[in-house]
Amino acid sequence: MVRQIDWNALGLYLTFNFIPAPYTIFENVKKVKPGHILIFRKGEIEEKQYWNIANCSAGTVQKDFATQKDDLFKLLEEAVRVRMIADVPLGAFLSGGIDSSIIVGLMARNSRQPVKTYSIGYKDMPMFDETAYAREVAALNNTDHHEIKLGSQDVIDAIPDVLDSFDEPFADSSAVPMFVVSRETGKDVKVALSGDGGDELFAGYRMYAGEEWYSRYRLIPSSLRGNIIEPLFLSLSDSRDKIFPDYIRRAKKFFRGAKCAAFEERVFAWNEIFSGELRKAILAKAGSIDHNLGERLLAERLNERNDDKVNRMLYADVKGSLPGDMLKKVDAMSMLNSLEVRVPFLDHRVCEMAFTISGDRKFRKGRGKYVLIETFKDILPLSLHNRPKWGFEMPVSKWLKSDLRYLIDEYLSREVVVKQGIFNYDVIETLIDSLITNRFDTSWQIWNLIVFQVWYSNYMEG
Repeated sequence: MVRQIDWNALGLYLTFNFIPAPYTIFENVKKVKPGHILIFRKGEIEEKQYWNIANCSAGTVQKDFATQKDDLFKLLEEAVRVRMIADVPLGAFLSGGIDSSIIVGLMARNSRQPVKTYSIGYKDMPMFDETAYAREVAALNNTDHHEIKLGSQDVIDAIPDVLDSFDEPFADSSAVPMFVVSRETGKDVKVALSGDGGDELFAGYRMYAGEEWYSRYRLIPSSLRGNIIEPLFLSLSDSRDKIFPDYIRRAKKFFRGAKCAAFEERVFAWNEIFSGELRKAILAKAGSIDHNLGERLLAERLNERNDDKVNRMLYADVKGSLPGDMLKKVDAMSMLNSLEVRVPFLDHRVCEMAFTISGDRKFRKGRGKYVLIETFKDILPLSLHNRPKWGFEMPVSKWLKSDLRYLIDEYLSREVVVKQGIFNYDVIETLIDSLITNRFDTSWQIWNLIVFQVWYSNYMEG
C-alpha cells in the first residue's frame, strides 16, 4: 500500500503540535480513542468505550472542603502505594514542581528505605534549571537523590535520536529533555513514578487562568484596550529566551483569545500553535484541508461536560492533549530507554474524584492547584506552596538561532520546501526572518515544521 498523508491530520498537527486521536498522519490509518478498545469479532471491528469521566457538574456532587481534601489524600496515596509494587529497581522523577514532589512525598511515607529520585539540571541554562527546588524536596523526604547535570551540548546531541524516533510528526520539544532524563534514570532503575496528569486534573497550566484574566480585562474600556494596550504590546519584540520578553509573548497570546466572544473560541485561540490564517497561508500548496477541524474537535470536548469553565477546559485536556501529547511524550521517550513510567495521578479513581471538585477550588486568586496544595502542603517544602508553574522545556528559540541553525538550513531551505511541494516557502521565510532578527519568537512554529520535515524525510522519501 502506498503511504499517503492525511491532510486534515497535517492541519491538526500544525494546530496543536501533535495529532489527536482518532487521526494519524497516514490516510486510512486511525488511532484508538482514549477510553476505547477495539473488538474484532466474526470479521467485523467494533470500537467500544470502556471508561469515561462521569458527566455531571462538580458543584452538584462535591463534598465540604475538609472531606474533599481527606478523600483526595487517601486516594492518591493508595494510587502511589499500588504503583510502588515492582520486582525491579524503582525510583521517581523529581522535577521540583508540585506534582512530582507530592508523588515523592507519598512514596517516602510508604517506603522502608530511601526513595531513589532523579532530577535533571542544566549547567549553562539557569533559566531552565529547577534542581534547587528538587533538592529541597529530596532533603525533606530523605531520598537517595541523583542530580543529572547536563550542558546544553548534552541535550543538543540527543536531538537527532529523538527526532528519528517519531512514527508521526510530534513537536513537543520537551520530548528531548524527557529522553535524556529517561536515559540517565534507566541506567539505575527500571520503573519510575512521575507526576504527570496533575496539571490537567487540578488546573496547573497558565491557560486555565485565561477566563479569569478575560473577565477582568473586559472591564477596561474597549477604546483603551483596542487603541492603546494591545497596539503597544503588539509593537514590542517577544522571546522565550528571557523572562520579560516572554511575558510580552504571553500577553500577545492572551490578546488573541480575548478578541473572541465565545468561550470555545477563546480556548482554541490559546491552544493554537499556527493561527488559522497562518495555516491557510503555509498550506496553500497542500491537499484539501478542513481548516476548522481542530476548532470543532476542541469545542466538542469542551461541550461534552456540563460543568464550570475550569473543569470543562480540564476535561478537554484530559481527553485531548494529555493522551495525545504529554503521555505520548513520556511513554515514547521512556520506552526508548527501556524504562517504565507509572502515573499515580491518572489512577481512574483519582481522576473521577478530581472531577467532583469545582473549578473554584482548583483555581483560586489567580493560582491553580489550590486544593492540591492545600491537601498536601504538610509534605511539601514551604517554598513550593506559592511557586509558579514552570514547564519542562529546552531553549528552542536560542538554539535555533545558534547550535540548531543547521536544522533550518537542512530541512527548511527554499530548495527543499519547493521540491517537496507541501508548504509555501515565502511564509516559512518570514517565520525564520522574524526569529533570527529577534522581532517575534516563531521558534515553536519553526520547530513544528522541522519535526515534520524530519519525519517526512524518514517515512515518505526514498
